[in-house]
Amino acid sequence: MYSFIAGIILLIAGYFTYGKFVEKVFGVKKERQTPAYTHKDGVDYLPMNTKKNSLIQLLNIAGVGPIFGPIMGALYGPVAFLWIVLGCIFAGAVHDYLTGMISIRNRGAHLPELAGKFLGSFMKHVVNAFAILLLLLVGTVFVTSPAGLLHNLMNGWMSMGLILGAIFIYYILATLLPIDKIIGRFYPIFGALLLISALGVGASLIISGAPIPEINLTNMHPDNAPIFPLLFLTISCGALSGFHATQTPIISRTTENEDQGRKIFYGMMIAEGVIAMIWAAAAMSLFNGSAGLNELLAAGGPAAVVSEASKLTLGAVGGTLAVLGVIVLPITSGDTAFRSARMIIADYIRFGQQKLGNRLVIALPLFVISFALTKIDFEILWRYFSWANQSTAVIALWVASMYLFIARKNYWIAMIPGIFMTMATVTYILNAKIGFGLSMNISYLGAAIATVIITVLFYNAAGRARKNNIALEEDITGRVA
Repeated sequence: MYSFIAGIILLIAGYFTYGKFVEKVFGVKKERQTPAYTHKDGVDYLPMNTKKNSLIQLLNIAGVGPIFGPIMGALYGPVAFLWIVLGCIFAGAVHDYLTGMISIRNRGAHLPELAGKFLGSFMKHVVNAFAILLLLLVGTVFVTSPAGLLHNLMNGWMSMGLILGAIFIYYILATLLPIDKIIGRFYPIFGALLLISALGVGASLIISGAPIPEINLTNMHPDNAPIFPLLFLTISCGALSGFHATQTPIISRTTENEDQGRKIFYGMMIAEGVIAMIWAAAAMSLFNGSAGLNELLAAGGPAAVVSEASKLTLGAVGGTLAVLGVIVLPITSGDTAFRSARMIIADYIRFGQQKLGNRLVIALPLFVISFALTKIDFEILWRYFSWANQSTAVIALWVASMYLFIARKNYWIAMIPGIFMTMATVTYILNAKIGFGLSMNISYLGAAIATVIITVLFYNAAGRARKNNIALEEDITGRVA
């Protein structure tokens, strides 16, 4: 219990301390106009207030990741608390803040365009393909997971096919309509439901004196699997998630002033970390240890854990409301995943999005592909999503490092987590069955060599970029400055 409470306190303190430090390193310009005004188009670019942007950002980034990931990460024991807290403060929130703010400085550009500008034109094409793959996986995962929860909640009286169809219809509308019509109007309500449900579960755990275990670094569940790198990919959302780098540009195009960035980008990642802590604690304490949790996961997956934990902590009525809050999470990230994919493709091929017909041309093929992906086993999808997700986070952290290096600012705040996660993601793909299937020792060695090479390449590229005086931002008219 003490580890859990201390973790929550540290997350909140991190926002007011390290978050303020990161903001100071970046250097906010309050007088600078944001893309919401300079590129206003009434569809994707338009100003919205801080409260609305914050809740939309939270729902954009908080899919089932900060719930399903920590639930599965709970199998490793309370060491998961360490990664959620430290990862959120020093990696995830830094990642979200810097990608959001750099996007604001570059007319709301998405990650592929930023990668092309700061890491080279080749990386623009690589990251573009990678981002679209990730967003399709996210969109698909965030269709199947809420559909399963709804199916269970309704005791199967509505078929999965009908539920999937209804969710896809909503996604199509949210992807195509101007951002203030559905997302801007309903997300604040959904955000309140999300926060109330998560805080309700957390409060119940504390009040009831649930046996939340304390941090024990010798806990090596499941099946003595190595904590590194598996824990750092199992728990992504809630600690560090590359998916967020695809979502922050949505809000960078609606932010009214740069000084709102810490609350919107850094702060909402901290809020997601709190949600992750609550669900990890619930998974660890309510099912008689890792054996009971593993049994429930095998029977019904993370969705079954959510349903049972909600009922155990909040009763039948409160539990149902909590499950509804969890259902909202993936739906309100799935729609913005498809929206981001549409925007990224449109930017890449320079295809204007003010006309509805142009939006349809890009969006409809995405939904057809995603529907086909729903036929693949969820566990396989989740493994690929986890690796693609954290690999995208690595790219975003290297982009942020380059930006700060060129600006002669403290780039270590992005580079240290970037190096760590480069090592983790390369180790994983070398060792995993979905990757190269090498032994763990060889994977560690290969990842270490790859990380050193990438770091050397970074310094070479950064030195050239600084020497050539590459523009860090665009002026308010859209020209580089």
